Amino acid sequence: MSDQLLVEIHEDESLGSVQIVPEVLEVIAGFAATEVHGVTSMHGGFATGVAEKFGRKSHGKGVRVELIDNGAIIDIYVILQFGKSIPELASKLQANIKQNIQTMTSIQVEEVNVHVAGIQMDNQEIV
Repeated sequence: MSDQLLVEIHEDESLGSVQIVPEVLEVIAGFAATEVHGVTSMHGGFATGVAEKFGRKSHGKGVRVELIDNGAIIDIYVILQFGKSIPELASKLQANIKQNIQTMTSIQVEEVNVHVAGIQMDNQEIV
C-alpha cells in the first residue's frame, strides 16, 4: 500500500490540476509486471490473500509505492517460473514497469526494486 495520498502533476496549470492516487501506480506496475514472460504471479501480503478469498481482486497486489521529492520508488514482489534467469527477468521487470509508469503518468521512477518471493514449478510453488 502507498505512503502518501496523491501525486499532483503540473503540466498545464491553466486547465486545472491532475492528481493521481498512488494506488494507480500500484495497478500500473502490477499489470506491467505480469506482461513479462516468466512472472507467474504477484506475491501479496496476508490481508490481500484474505480479501481475494472473499472475491475482492487486488490489481496492486505485490506492489509498494513510495513517493519521494523527485518521483517514485517501486517495490515489487513476484513469483517466477522455475528455470528462468532471475537477473534477466528482474531487468525486464524494472524496464517494463519504469516505462509504463513514466509513459502513462509522467511521474519519474527513480528505482524499481524486485523482490523474488518464490519460484513456481508445474503448478506447485516453491519458496
